[in-house]
Amino acid sequence: MKTLKDTIHKLTLPTPYAVGDVHTYLIAGDLLSLVDAGVKTDEAWQALQTQLKQLGYSPKDIEQVILTHHHPDHMGLIEYLPRVQNVAAHAKVRPWLEREEQFFIRYEKFFEKMYVESGVPSQYFSFLKGLRNPLKLSSKGTLTQELLEGDHLPGHEDWQVIETPGHAQSHLSFVREPDGALLGGDHLLAHISSNPLLEPSYIEGEERPRPLIQYRESMEKIADYHVHTVYPGHGETFDQVMDLVHRRLRRQVERAYKVLAMVQATPLCAYEVCQKLFPKQIESQFGLTMSETIGQLDYLEHQQLVQTTIENRRKIYYVNR
Repeated sequence: MKTLKDTIHKLTLPTPYAVGDVHTYLIAGDLLSLVDAGVKTDEAWQALQTQLKQLGYSPKDIEQVILTHHHPDHMGLIEYLPRVQNVAAHAKVRPWLEREEQFFIRYEKFFEKMYVESGVPSQYFSFLKGLRNPLKLSSKGTLTQELLEGDHLPGHEDWQVIETPGHAQSHLSFVREPDGALLGGDHLLAHISSNPLLEPSYIEGEERPRPLIQYRESMEKIADYHVHTVYPGHGETFDQVMDLVHRRLRRQVERAYKVLAMVQATPLCAYEVCQKLFPKQIESQFGLTMSETIGQLDYLEHQQLVQTTIENRRKIYYVNR
């Protein structure tokens, strides 16, 4: 077996989110790199300093940050690391890290249009005012290196980049095939299924992505690599990876057919499906439940099991007979 140069250290930081703690990974090789950077809170910053000290390091020893994706619990502490010269990630991290105003204007307009199309009642439109709130817990900075499928991580030649969109359009995973290690971010979690989240296209005028369909393709892609152990962004490190992938894929189909039965009974808009699918969660987790619902409808449409029509600006789903 090839001698592996890098050592992986897991650092666990608190978050204010329902998902709980987030893991970042210190990779010691030709460079000292931090894969993901927690959330920007005093509690996370203190936890990072404490755990680095236990390993014999301090924040000023970290030379680069490598990001799995753009969500704030994964890139919040970048600006706290004084020696970092390189921030490497997917190109789609750029507008989030560099705070591109035109992107955020399009982002807000996308969701406004999506809510109208989905038949969302007017009282939920106040949710649009908070779309930028997560930026308060994220870092502002500069993306200095774009990572693409098949690239090797700078300073860590054993690690290869896999593009794994779905949970986020910017999502990357990093595999070390000699021992089957996968730094998976939020792509695969042992205890919960990652939400495929709605986002606009990153190129103005392009059709929106279908995140659940992408997520399924990204999970299936893992079979093309030798993956033995997943180091995730949340929850426990785990193996038996393809067993988990097959369970996730099967569960998504089961939920999609539950949605199909709803639409078969009567044509519905996405909001009406969401009400039926998540009656207890829709109020408190509106954005997540709508993303999940539209993902299931995208899947059914992709499988040609449903068709759509527009009525009073609402997109109505009905069974393809």
